Amino acid sequence: MHILKEVAAELFSMFWADARMTTTLLVLVAIVAALLNYTMINPVGAGALLLVGCLATVIEATVRQARRSKQASTTL
Repeated sequence: MHILKEVAAELFSMFWADARMTTTLLVLVAIVAALLNYTMINPVGAGALLLVGCLATVIEATVRQARRSKQASTTL
């Protein structure tokens, strides 16, 4: 039971650490799901949109973190 609490705490902290990225990905998934339900978008196109959106979000988060690290190292 103790290990389950540790895993849950680690997952929660992982998503909470970058709430901006988590929120962006949830919004992206909701938009793609809405497009699939309410438009005549091809499922392959929706998958491609999801892939591109996820990659863009991860790249943006990585660049943002690199800038933070660079600023922190130059102020020391």
